[in-house]
Amino acid sequence: MPTNFPEVWSDRFIQNLTEASVAPWLDGIPELSANVQVVNAGSITEKNVINVAATDFDVDVLINNTAYPIAVQAYDDETLTFNLDKYQTKVTSINDDDTLGASYDKIDVITKSHKRGILEAKYQKAIHSLAPATNTAATPVIVATGGPDGLKDGTRFRLAYEDLVASKEATKGFKGEKRLVLTETHFNDLLLDRKNFGDKLVNYNEGTTAPKIAGFKIYQYDGDMPIFTGALAKKAYGAILEAGDREASVIFTDTAVAKKTGITKQYFAPAATNPAGQTNDLAYRHYFLAVPFRAEKIAAVISGTYVAAP
Repeated sequence: MPTNFPEVWSDRFIQNLTEASVAPWLDGIPELSANVQVVNAGSITEKNVINVAATDFDVDVLINNTAYPIAVQAYDDETLTFNLDKYQTKVTSINDDDTLGASYDKIDVITKSHKRGILEAKYQKAIHSLAPATNTAATPVIVATGGPDGLKDGTRFRLAYEDLVASKEATKGFKGEKRLVLTETHFNDLLLDRKNFGDKLVNYNEGTTAPKIAGFKIYQYDGDMPIFTGALAKKAYGAILEAGDREASVIFTDTAVAKKTGITKQYFAPAATNPAGQTNDLAYRHYFLAVPFRAEKIAAVISGTYVAAP
């Protein structure tokens, strides 16, 4: 086994993790420029922490001004501290024969489950974090009605074009590019509405995967989406869908949220230290965060509950 095995595998894994794109709804969201501080490195309490100046400052623009001196507008700034979420894989034992050489194909085959697991977890946590905690004027939770025809699917109302218009109205104060990340069920609801959408959701001829409809850039995410109760409150991450709950589609603007990628660490124990099993043990740790700056300019859409008449 080459002496640089750990370094080569670690570099390749980080490259694959960075270049993977399974959450296009986060594309174009800038990484926070704050430096990552590693706290308690190497211990079970290790954290990646960032401190950022969260500025949501809109300057008043004067048109054809004739009044001087120009009024002073105070600069409002505050510092926010975030702990990045930590993602760890379980240990994989690799036969010593399989580590001979540093072929990228071999590395990718052996580490693909680690990469897939981290990506699925980090983006599911991200979309949960970007959903509002509850229904407020600044963070509306819109309830789908099925449109004027009250389109239904079982005990829920389907998402209809009119519900997108209602969501547009509820988020009319949101500045920036508004993105709507649909649950798979909501996306399928719109696919059924050929009258309003035709091939607008996915234009296979043009290759369009993120069309703009009713002012929203539309995305679909097949992972686990945030769960809301009938009282329009978001349940904790990892909660189970229960009677009366609904998975939510999520709305946010590109100017209201941020992301930050922290360190990625490889843990490696060589076969030379394991004479009985003669296997190399491999695991990864990765830090990532996606979060709104404030509880505003984020929203959710859930399907209303249909109760059949007795």
